[in-house]
Amino acid sequence: MHANQAPPRTDVDEFSANAALVDGIRRHGATWASGELAAIGRLVGSRQFAENARLANECPPVLNALDRWGESLDEVKYHPAYHHVIADAVAHGAHTSSWADPRPGAHVARAAAFMLFAQIEPGHACPISMTHAAVPALSRQPDVARVWLPHLYGDGYEPRLIRAADKPGALVGMAMTERQGGSDVRTSTTAARALGDGTALITGAKWFCSAPMSDAFLVLAQEPEGLSCFLVPRVLEDGARNPFRLVRLKSKLGNRANASAEVEFEDTRGWRLGEAGRGVRTIIDMVHETRLDCILGTAAGMRQAVAEAVWHARHRRAFGRVLADQPAMAGVLADLALEYEAALALGLRLAAADDVVWAPPVPPATASGDSPSPIPVQAGSTGARRERAFGRIATAVGKYWVCKRGPAHAAEALECLGGNGYTEDFPLAMRYREQPVMAIWEGSGNVVALDVLRALAREPDSAEALAEELERHRGTDPALDAHLEQALALMADAAREPEEAQAWARRLAEALAVALQATLLLDGDPAVAEAFIAARLGPGRSLGYGCLPDSARVEEILSRA
Repeated sequence: MHANQAPPRTDVDEFSANAALVDGIRRHGATWASGELAAIGRLVGSRQFAENARLANECPPVLNALDRWGESLDEVKYHPAYHHVIADAVAHGAHTSSWADPRPGAHVARAAAFMLFAQIEPGHACPISMTHAAVPALSRQPDVARVWLPHLYGDGYEPRLIRAADKPGALVGMAMTERQGGSDVRTSTTAARALGDGTALITGAKWFCSAPMSDAFLVLAQEPEGLSCFLVPRVLEDGARNPFRLVRLKSKLGNRANASAEVEFEDTRGWRLGEAGRGVRTIIDMVHETRLDCILGTAAGMRQAVAEAVWHARHRRAFGRVLADQPAMAGVLADLALEYEAALALGLRLAAADDVVWAPPVPPATASGDSPSPIPVQAGSTGARRERAFGRIATAVGKYWVCKRGPAHAAEALECLGGNGYTEDFPLAMRYREQPVMAIWEGSGNVVALDVLRALAREPDSAEALAEELERHRGTDPALDAHLEQALALMADAAREPEEAQAWARRLAEALAVALQATLLLDGDPAVAEAFIAARLGPGRSLGYGCLPDSARVEEILSRA
């Protein structure tokens, strides 16, 4: 080992070493999953998994549009390391375990598993997230759900394009946006011609299709009744390839291990989900879940950034002292850790809301006596309605703010490693490129901030549920109380005047997000909560990382990192 260089951070248990995650699992009733999460922690913390993550990003996917004879092939070739990573995630239920085995805390446990895998290799998290999020949309069409949900609940991974029925598990992607519309999906020109049996032939093009080697996709297409949602398999039940032309792969800033493509459909068979013309309504639950995974994915990236920065600082000496023992560096590290803990607290709270909203169903007995794969059903209790209302607005608030904080957080952590951080030999260069996609996917800043306004205007119970959550620790801290007054006043103004509020929708989303994070942190470690409130809400707050107040218990915060 060369003098004064940090050793590789490998062969660690990423779950057990993550005090904030361990505490969150306990707080939200998912302690029963600790053993499995520790196993995942050891897996993703291993030298071999880190090497697979590195190779998956250094050797990006390649499009094979034609075979050697010039016939259409439309396949994407990945490095074997990518397949190892995604197979591990599927085997441990990071995709659909909360739906396949519903129980109290299942969504929180699944969120933790998802974050542990995404912490080390984020690209594969895209198809993992979309498969998880597709389940509620599929559930709107029970006949399709009965066929496809057992495939999605499988814990095996087979990368070849063969029938889903011949695989140990299946993955789902989505193709919604078009070049003329982007987030405005109602401008879609892709058309569907109904065949009268619940299926349609789809023709058109999509500007972004993530994970194009997935087994099926949720696709929006126009019918006479309006925009409808369809499940489009890549391989049909008779083994024939569904027309699915891959035009090109996107050359992306980050997310390099995962392929994103432009695609064209020509009489491509799709199965309608939900009512004709109600495609946005059908897919809205999927969007909710993928937005939540954007928050969780950003938090996972923050955890990687904190872990790598603290590890480096505890092994590196400068000017006669270990970096982590020097007040300026310790302040930066502790501030980065606070940001991670706040993002994690918000993400897990939203996952806990899902545990209430989605009641474990009692499946009807089948003729064979076997229980079918569960089809999720939203619970109708008062508590479930309250949590659904809370999740509706709080997910948009969290998606806006947490994902906005990700890129700057990664940049600051990278700086802690100095020149090493700027090289591709260390994982934070990859992380710096990765974090911006979370803020863009499933609605960029303005789209999500305006969605907060829509929730306030159209669903007053969302505002009530969020206000109730924010009031839980009223009187605990003067800085939080003062901020709450401002945030709740802004929310009330926005509810009364949603059109005028568009000009300051971002300010509203930020104010609500930081208030919610502070409130949630008060349920956990006191040193973390006190420092976060003082640094983010107090009179001496600063715009930069590392400007903590003198009262911050830096050593206690870092002991959790």
